[in-house]
Amino acid sequence: MANTISWIKAMRLHTLPLAVSSTLAGSFMAVSDKKYDSLVIALAILTTLLLQILSNMANDLGDSLKGTDNKERLGPTRTVQSGAITKKEMRQGVGVVSLLTFISGVSLIIVGLGIGSWKALLFLFLGIISMAAALKYTLGKTAYGYQGLGDLFVFLFFGLTGVLGTYFLNTHLLPPSTWLMAVSVGLLCTGVLNLNNMRDFENDKNSGKNTIVVKIGIRNARIYHGFLIGIAICCGVAYSSINYYSPWQFLFIAVIPFFINDLIKILKIRELKKLDPFLKKLSLSALAYVLLFGIGILLSL
Repeated sequence: MANTISWIKAMRLHTLPLAVSSTLAGSFMAVSDKKYDSLVIALAILTTLLLQILSNMANDLGDSLKGTDNKERLGPTRTVQSGAITKKEMRQGVGVVSLLTFISGVSLIIVGLGIGSWKALLFLFLGIISMAAALKYTLGKTAYGYQGLGDLFVFLFFGLTGVLGTYFLNTHLLPPSTWLMAVSVGLLCTGVLNLNNMRDFENDKNSGKNTIVVKIGIRNARIYHGFLIGIAICCGVAYSSINYYSPWQFLFIAVIPFFINDLIKILKIRELKKLDPFLKKLSLSALAYVLLFGIGILLSL
């Protein structure tokens, strides 16, 4: 039977700071507009964390079933691959986390929008789709992560849906400028996935996992990565410029040198295994970017 340490490893706690960045960004914008609900924010964070854990566990199972997790893979050894958790146990674990995610999501919708409105039903639909996306990244014959659609789904669900959904549940509004911050966070999340896929390029290619990187090649993936980071920064600056009322709002630009420094190093790296530390760096930099964005807002109030 799998032990607690194995389950914690399967959850991949190091990915959670990045996941919560989208919820925090939406929450900070709501705070900026003085239209926020602390319980909504807390439930949104919980739901996002559960969705990320669900995605991680499903990914662990799916890549193992498809043989993508093997001794040639450069990333950390997964729990099903190593035998620390059996396939049956992981299926059961995915089922439990799915139930918890659904309960948390429904609670969030009820607190944020009440019961019975068309908006509540829309968010319920989006929640179910988000759960399906978390499961279908690598699970099943039509797993979209194997068809080069992982980047798009990360951008849509951990970027746009996470940021805009959290903001709307707090304010019941959706100003056009909020899309800029949603795009910014979404592109940073996509950048982390792109780095993961760059690191795993050779094994993914040999295993039939046709990620964007496999489709366009490493050279173009580096260029693509530069665009992701560059456009993310521009969108963040544009949002704060449009909604400007204090210099503190630009506090987040303190993280930009770290983005650029790491990007330069990534462009020079030729041994793909050496990309692995930059996944954590970009995740933490993205979280710092969002936190400083929020601190700047709080200091401006």
